[in-house]
Amino acid sequence: MFTFTNYVESKNKNLKELSNEEIYYLLLEFVKEAAASKPKNDSKRKVYYISAEFLIGKLLSNNLINLGIYKDVKAELAAAGKSISEIEDIEPEPSLGNGGLGRLAVCFIDSMSTLGINGEGVGLKYHCGLFKQVFKDNKQYAEPDYWIEDQSWLVPTDISYDVPFKNFTLKSRLDRLDVLGYKKETKNYLNLFDINGLDYGLIEKGITFDQDEIQKNLTLFLYPDDSTRKGELLRIYQQYFMVSNAAQLLIDEAIERGSNLHDLPDYAFVQINDTHPSMVIPELIRLLTEKHGFEFDEAVAIVSKMVGYTNHTILAEALEKWPLDYLEEVVPHLVVIIKKLDAIVRGKFDDPRVQIIDEHNRVHMARMDIHFSTSVNGVAKLHTEILKTSELKPFYDLYPERFNNKTNGISFRRWLEFANQELADYIKELIGDDYLTDATQLEKLAAFADDPAVHKRLSQIKYDNKLALKRYLKANKGIDLDENSIIDTQIKRFHEYKRQQMNALYVIHKYLEIKKGNLPKRKITIIFGGKAAPAYVIAQDIIHLILSLSELINNDPEVSKYLNVHLVDNYNVTVAEHLIPATDISEQISLASKEASGTGNMKFMLNGALTLGTMDGANVEIAELVGPENIFIFGKDSDTIIDLYKKEGYVSRDYYENDANIKAAVDFIVSEDLVKVGDKERLERLYKELISKDWFMTLIDLAEYIEKKEEVYAAYEDQDAWNKKVVYNIAKAGFFSSDRTIEQYDKDIWHTKY
Repeated sequence: MFTFTNYVESKNKNLKELSNEEIYYLLLEFVKEAAASKPKNDSKRKVYYISAEFLIGKLLSNNLINLGIYKDVKAELAAAGKSISEIEDIEPEPSLGNGGLGRLAVCFIDSMSTLGINGEGVGLKYHCGLFKQVFKDNKQYAEPDYWIEDQSWLVPTDISYDVPFKNFTLKSRLDRLDVLGYKKETKNYLNLFDINGLDYGLIEKGITFDQDEIQKNLTLFLYPDDSTRKGELLRIYQQYFMVSNAAQLLIDEAIERGSNLHDLPDYAFVQINDTHPSMVIPELIRLLTEKHGFEFDEAVAIVSKMVGYTNHTILAEALEKWPLDYLEEVVPHLVVIIKKLDAIVRGKFDDPRVQIIDEHNRVHMARMDIHFSTSVNGVAKLHTEILKTSELKPFYDLYPERFNNKTNGISFRRWLEFANQELADYIKELIGDDYLTDATQLEKLAAFADDPAVHKRLSQIKYDNKLALKRYLKANKGIDLDENSIIDTQIKRFHEYKRQQMNALYVIHKYLEIKKGNLPKRKITIIFGGKAAPAYVIAQDIIHLILSLSELINNDPEVSKYLNVHLVDNYNVTVAEHLIPATDISEQISLASKEASGTGNMKFMLNGALTLGTMDGANVEIAELVGPENIFIFGKDSDTIIDLYKKEGYVSRDYYENDANIKAAVDFIVSEDLVKVGDKERLERLYKELISKDWFMTLIDLAEYIEKKEEVYAAYEDQDAWNKKVVYNIAKAGFFSSDRTIEQYDKDIWHTKY
């Protein structure tokens, strides 16, 4: 067997004498060479999974695991006096995504490779990512996240396409990342398109940049600020650039494999991940008609047979609606086609709710996706039901056969085998390692639910993970963590519907209780992580509130013995890999009916954290699997919330005025103590938002949340009973494998293997 040590020696080098940096770059080349020797997955029909985000995380260890050599390399390095974790730290994390949408896309392409499905991701190569989050004066600031190095995982190709816009044509270039399946002899690619002539000099203060120079800025940032017309136009430029390249690549590859294009659906299937890639539908039609001479009606029929749409949101504002004149300014050649597609819809249906172009001349991308596709899926059972019965009901009435559910999943190789190696090894001691390719094998753990020896070992593993987190946070974030405390974690993109503000109000409540002398039995550490969009003012105000509370509480000698609060800056996959294994309590507290699925809830569950949550998204399925005794559920249900929105029946001030604990917590936001460490304007704006609007109903569930949270903390004191719940959660986590999700996509929608 050719080992990494052999590889190093073949370069006339000695592993013991190399620096960590030298070893990292040698490992990178070693893995890239191993990947390059693997053939591509193949089938007549190929899936193109188009997504604006691919939050891939660091690749070294993930690739070593999938090659089946991680532990061998780790041992070789240890024998040479080297630490693989120190070498892993050198790798920059690719900044190609933001949250769950991008992380899900990566789990999916990982599972496609593991299952041997011929399917690839297609996206853009953002040079500065979303942004690097830094905190100053208890506020979020954004800086460019320069992650691309001269030596990287990116593999350049000579593939290039011309992408036409109204006033100019841009030539693309394609870089690829090898996507390795777990112990698989074949591979797929993640295709990342870029422009030539990108100019970092356009960046001004923070992440502001010249938005006029499209030919030089197109792939600078993920999700440019869309609070201005220029920002919205740039998003349209980005989205069209992405889908035009995907469509041209798809057609070229189909022809190369034998398609005459009349049979294109036999050779290609496009999965639209959220509405960002929606323009691929008219673009494919354009290419078939303009470049390949097809009649319009046949082109529409062909494309409609080869597209599926995944809806990731229930929030109306997240379903993109572009003003027609914006599209005219960027892609007038597509507007011609979109208008024809709208005419087809109007010829069939009078209902204005299903027309692609509305009375305000806005193009509804999701509506176009639904009309001209074979499949529309939600990403959790509750989410799909809400789409069918409420948000997309007019479309479900038209096309009931197209609607289906595909509950999200995660890659167990990354989120257990790598992120929590001690737990993974112990699970193998108990039940073997078949769960890495058949996650349902975790069910065997249920036999150990009442075993006190197992409970003891799980407690020790959790403690070891807390120590590891303590070291990581101290070294990388300057945070002092108490490893003997309960770790209660909420890590998500900051948005009002995810209700970080409700958790912050609990923090205030607990602070006030401790000040009164009502002390917890055990110290509590509440950890937040996540970014707020630069244009989302209230989300940034919530971050400011948490940072201000952190400063106040952690520096209060009377309170900090019992309560600490931390917001980890620049939350990303690497941070998650340290936080999740160390967490005791998983906060999944979104307003019922608003979270499509969530995948953090699955990662925490797999790693032995217990869920404190509402009956929202995939929490519903977690609760069904583990049983009510093994999860902590609170809050109004989705039907109640949906009905309140319809009737405009929620008045936050009523809750504020009728509950002393709620009033005290909300009032503290503008108290003298907090204003001393915070920004008066930001705190007052958030305070007024909560008592006068509170669109995502923070206060409706706050009293029950406080009560349930205290119940969770009390339950933690009985470690045998607690770890019995932990065992059941890990045992039932197998359903949430992305392998299961992707197998369902292929059986029901893509039909590449099944």
